[in-house]
Amino acid sequence: MIMRTLAKELNSKSGKVNLAGWVNSRRDHGGLIFIDLRDHTGIIQLVIDPNTANAFKLAESLRDEYVIKATGTVRKRGAGLENPNIPTGDIEVVVEDMELLNKSEALPVNVHDEGQQTGEDLRLKYRYLDLRRPSMQKRITRRSEYYRFMREYMHEKEFIEVTTPILANSSPEGARDFLIPSRLHPGKFYALPQAPQQFKQLLMVGGIPRYYQIAPCFRDEDPRADRLYGEFYQLDCEMAFVDDGEVVRKEMEPLIKGLVKDFAGKKLLSEDIPRIPYQESMEKYGCDKPDLRYGMELIELTEELRGTEFSVFAKAECVKAICVKGGADLSRKQIDNFTEQARKLGAGGLAYLTYTDEGIKSPIAKFMSEKELDAITKKTGAKAGDAVFFGADKRDKVNKVLGALRISFADHFGLKDPNVVALCWIVDFPFYEWDDKNKKLDFGHNPFSMPKGGLEALRAAKTDEERLAIVADQYDMVMNGYEICSGAVRNHNPDVMYEVFGILGYDKKYVESRFGGMLNAFKYGAPPHAGCAYGIDRMFMELENFDNIREIVAFPKNGSGMDLMMDSPSTVDDYQLKELSIEIAKEEIDLN
Repeated sequence: MIMRTLAKELNSKSGKVNLAGWVNSRRDHGGLIFIDLRDHTGIIQLVIDPNTANAFKLAESLRDEYVIKATGTVRKRGAGLENPNIPTGDIEVVVEDMELLNKSEALPVNVHDEGQQTGEDLRLKYRYLDLRRPSMQKRITRRSEYYRFMREYMHEKEFIEVTTPILANSSPEGARDFLIPSRLHPGKFYALPQAPQQFKQLLMVGGIPRYYQIAPCFRDEDPRADRLYGEFYQLDCEMAFVDDGEVVRKEMEPLIKGLVKDFAGKKLLSEDIPRIPYQESMEKYGCDKPDLRYGMELIELTEELRGTEFSVFAKAECVKAICVKGGADLSRKQIDNFTEQARKLGAGGLAYLTYTDEGIKSPIAKFMSEKELDAITKKTGAKAGDAVFFGADKRDKVNKVLGALRISFADHFGLKDPNVVALCWIVDFPFYEWDDKNKKLDFGHNPFSMPKGGLEALRAAKTDEERLAIVADQYDMVMNGYEICSGAVRNHNPDVMYEVFGILGYDKKYVESRFGGMLNAFKYGAPPHAGCAYGIDRMFMELENFDNIREIVAFPKNGSGMDLMMDSPSTVDDYQLKELSIEIAKEEIDLN
């Protein structure tokens, strides 16, 4: 058994110690050999004297990343020989005995935080080496502390931790399932759960008053900088006898505030977390996950510019603007870059006004009356040094384009203070939305939420337009422009579930075949219940100031969804496919 003292535990009074770790570096000064020994808590300098013959002989053969253990005595370093860059820089260990535990080949990646960093693909291929870097060690430790912080809060609030199945049934949660063929039941499939949604609702039926778990979730979605491929974790919770989403929101807010202030050491923009209706968010910020650390709200100008001689505005269903403080200093090239972004989002161009001490300057100003220019100035609050950028098109497109430009302008002008966290709740999501591709209604969020007004509201809506006006008691929490939580009051009434699916053309037989377990359970006294789920990977990324979510996970897939370390996904043997009654379709080869 290896008994060892950690680097962080050492001080000048430590006396005789046993150490173990990796050779961080080795320096041969002729009469003495110095080794920087690294463990997961820090670095300590070892001194090996030729008089300790066995240890000195071994020290001569050591190379970086060899694994060793050493016994010696702690002493203060000589005057002028201290290293102020490490916590143990004023002490060293004089080695009496040393043993080689394992050798190391030359490393393919850099395991130090200093120097040029290795490219991401190589780091992920050798992730077990990349994890040795002190910054990665800190990240993994911080994540463990993060989990503990959440668990302590949930236990304090009397939530019961319950694990739910990984092998589940396929469910239309809005993303592609990962399907698992059944060997015992040929032609049938399990699915990895996109979320524990059905199971946690069944726990409520089962009498569990408050449930939570740090749950693995699986979705076959394309990876992004803020979304891992394939698998992620969420803090999932549910509360029985709750029929108002505000109860859940108030119960969970102290946890998130605590994570911001006590765990991450950051400042809240506001202790009072605003509730913003979905439609208001879309109109004011152009998205349903607004970053409130900066202004630049979308300003409605449709009525003010109705009848204008500027044809682009005159023909538009909707005209809006954003005022960019300091925007008058943007160069022509920079404005062209923002214009190109707008075009890629579907806009015809990007009209703007520049405000200077001499007045308004713009190619479009000559087409507008003084009254119109005054109205724009008054509503946007523009002053000398600012610029006002416009969107004019169908309302949804205007919101989309200006919403994206709002974020880009904030990035350009450095308005996203990393030490400030702005939280908000987006509420009252549309229960249904219009599917342009298939020209029909579809679920706006998920089918398990309770529409406000219940069965009466569903039956009263006779047209698609009326159905699109139905809102659900659904809510998202947003942190600095990232959606970190989604929740809802659940549908616990079988009649409501039949109705919400029936509106979309699904009959009772379909609903029972897909959700039979839940429907049957709801017939036996299901209490009202509500809950939410926090995306803890994304939240941790923001709290720890990372732009790439792969940096905060021990073993992530790369940007293409590949596990370069384990060479996954990979092919399997034919006999495995045969056991599962699966045959790989061969692509037809055109010989012409």
